[in-house]
Amino acid sequence: MSIIKSLELRRSIYAINDTLPIDESELTAAVLNVIELVPDAFNMKSQRVVLALGEKHKELWDRIYDAFDGKVSEKKINEFKRGYGTILYFIDDDVIKTLQEQNPLYADNFPIWAEQSNGMMQFSVWMALSDLKIGANLQHYNPIIDDMVREMFDLPDSYRLRAQMPFGGIIAIACPKGNQEAVKRLIIAK
Repeated sequence: MSIIKSLELRRSIYAINDTLPIDESELTAAVLNVIELVPDAFNMKSQRVVLALGEKHKELWDRIYDAFDGKVSEKKINEFKRGYGTILYFIDDDVIKTLQEQNPLYADNFPIWAEQSNGMMQFSVWMALSDLKIGANLQHYNPIIDDMVREMFDLPDSYRLRAQMPFGGIIAIACPKGNQEAVKRLIIAK
């Protein structure tokens, strides 16, 4: 499939369930491949991913709801919870600090480059899931849930949560995107 066709098909899918059209080992292999292949400036390998499945996935969304003390929609949280799993995306700040010390001329850029790589990681996993006919959407309940997530998964303090991606079988496809007026966002200079 061409990259353009894949981009057209990738959507925020909220209507998900706890079944997958593939084996869990295929899912894990796809995520591992993306982790290996996504670029990172200076090959710093600053990205970290947690794949929460089964009861850990459900517990995660229960604890996210609790962290907001009822100030988020329980219906929305349950939409995410009914999925198969959640992918949590992190940046390891210890990696960034080490590279800043080793490369002081670029010190200010390492956090920026790590964010760029994390975005590419999120997008690439999302594209891979879409190609596998798995629905996903991207959420940002951080930083409110950061400490809870680190504690729940026994992660070091250096792991900074950037996004949560609930995923699962597709119950209903998303509506067409419509015209995004991309031409207004492009400048061509010759």
